[in-house]
Amino acid sequence: MSKDKDKAEGDAPAKAKSPLMLIVITAVLMLAVGGGGAFAMVKMGIIGGGEKKHEELGPKLLKKGDVDPYAPKKEGGDEGGAKEVDGEGGSPYQTNYYSFHDDFTSNLKNSTSLVQASIACSTHRDGRVLMWLKKHELAVRSAMLAVLADTPDEDMQSPEGKEKLAKRLTAAINKVLIAEEGYGGVDDVYFKSLLVQ
Repeated sequence: MSKDKDKAEGDAPAKAKSPLMLIVITAVLMLAVGGGGAFAMVKMGIIGGGEKKHEELGPKLLKKGDVDPYAPKKEGGDEGGAKEVDGEGGSPYQTNYYSFHDDFTSNLKNSTSLVQASIACSTHRDGRVLMWLKKHELAVRSAMLAVLADTPDEDMQSPEGKEKLAKRLTAAINKVLIAEEGYGGVDDVYFKSLLVQ
């Protein structure tokens, strides 16, 4: 009987520890889950401000009719004529254009052909993108010439190839702007003239 009594006494402390251990483990898990949830809400900006999203850091999208605080000054002033107005349809955003002053001339990849292009680009974002294009035009031109030199002659013969080239040029411009200013913002590239000879 003494063995049974010792066995019963030995089980009592183990059973008493079990609920205490369960409470401790539950508390630790609740703290971990609560801390993780709080961290996630801060990161998402729900509480505590959180980190700003890439979209909030760079130039803002401008809806039609919005005033651009970074708009470049108009050349020649506003003498005569009607004020510029936006249309009702189409894109909901303003489109601002930047035209590169000089033409681009380059050899084409694995070819004796030359390409000469007059190029412009556009953005739906505020005037900071236009300022940055002007400020970094030398680096942007260099990147664009590298893209032109890496373009096969065949791409210049079809509308699809020219469209692909325009997308590659857009990516090259944005890459320079991101490296220099932390944000791209150029949406499209346009060929004002394009001559292959």
